Amino acid sequence: MRDELRPGERPLALPSGFDAGLYFIGRIRTPWRDRSECPKNARGSDAVCTVEVEPRYAEALTGVEAASHLILLYWMDRARRDLAIQVPRHHERPRGTFSVRSPVRPNPVALSVVQLIGRDGTSLKVVGLDCLDGTPLLDIKPYLPSVDSRPEAMMAPPAL
Repeated sequence: MRDELRPGERPLALPSGFDAGLYFIGRIRTPWRDRSECPKNARGSDAVCTVEVEPRYAEALTGVEAASHLILLYWMDRARRDLAIQVPRHHERPRGTFSVRSPVRPNPVALSVVQLIGRDGTSLKVVGLDCLDGTPLLDIKPYLPSVDSRPEAMMAPPAL
């Protein structure tokens, strides 16, 4: 199902085929069933969510508790994929898809840095998500402050 276009938004023609295959390694359980319920960004919520990793990947979780924070990559499976220009609710002017963090993009891959609260078997309790309940999980990586933190990073106002 496609959302209606907002004034100023422009769709693009997507390729006819895909370039890669992915394995969903689990599902993310959150309290949000509709996009309008989700926080604007992952840091906007203190909800404890559950990352359910498929049992076949149990061994891959070995040592995950050593990290206080994790990077989760997930597939925003209910997002439209065909916008080149978007008008997010919190922006005054249109922006190019690659200049916003919206789930609407050709490949709806999302990234969140989450705080790991605990692990029970193949389930992880985390804080810091902004996705719909049942969202497919692509990958889990430890957040490494020495590599991942960029305090000097900035975002200038849009030029459009």
